[in-house]
Amino acid sequence: MFFCDYPIISDESGLPLYLVNMGKHTCQPRTVRENGFPYAQILYCTKGSGVLKLGCEETQILPNTAVFLPPDCPHEYYPASDDWDIHWVVPDGYACKQLLEHLGLNKAMSFELEDITLLEHFFSMMHQSVRGDPISGNHRASGYLYNFLIELSRLKNMRSRVKTSNRAITAALDHIENCFTQKITMEELCTAAGLSKQQLCRLFRRYLNSRPMEYVAKRRIKAAKELLSSTDLSLEDIAERVGFCSGSYFCKLFCRYEGITPSRFRHI
Repeated sequence: MFFCDYPIISDESGLPLYLVNMGKHTCQPRTVRENGFPYAQILYCTKGSGVLKLGCEETQILPNTAVFLPPDCPHEYYPASDDWDIHWVVPDGYACKQLLEHLGLNKAMSFELEDITLLEHFFSMMHQSVRGDPISGNHRASGYLYNFLIELSRLKNMRSRVKTSNRAITAALDHIENCFTQKITMEELCTAAGLSKQQLCRLFRRYLNSRPMEYVAKRRIKAAKELLSSTDLSLEDIAERVGFCSGSYFCKLFCRYEGITPSRFRHI
């Protein structure tokens, strides 16, 4: 399968972010760009294997691996198996460079992706928007492009945190993952990590930009969102299942972190 979308760029060129090009190739051929490409590029692999060459350095690109290439960066990539499924997205806009840098995409790199399900969804929605409406489809695609980049950054940072985390914070996160549906105290987390409260709070801010108990609440909200989307359980039942002390407290925190009520989220 192969497709390549080149939207007709009109007034969306005034947007902070818009789509220049996107596509998919299930058998990506060798590509050599000695002078680079004029736009930033995001590629990710879903099947097979290939090699990315930057100067004298070669990196194997396996399934669930993403590649970021800044503008004008000389590069080459080629398949190392019979099939090599590559998706690519090319963004632009007056705020594109600033956004990419803010997301940590400021130099050529490759990184593993934990779960590309949501990434694939936004990719598909961009493709459908552009193909389905040649007049204003790229305006809608720009919204999905923003979501795509945010999800890509989340996956990138998730992998980075796992690699850079020390044993203490890993132990605390493991305890949260195993026990978030039950009552968790700061004392428990400190014991699991072998740290004082001050030390643990400092590590959580460094790696997760969050306080420990705030992270616990967000983990419970994540589980609650899954139940809201897949079951007909009452809000009280969901609150109890994911570890909140009451339905009202669950609704209060859900609104704080998600910006909408649990009931509204369920019907989106």
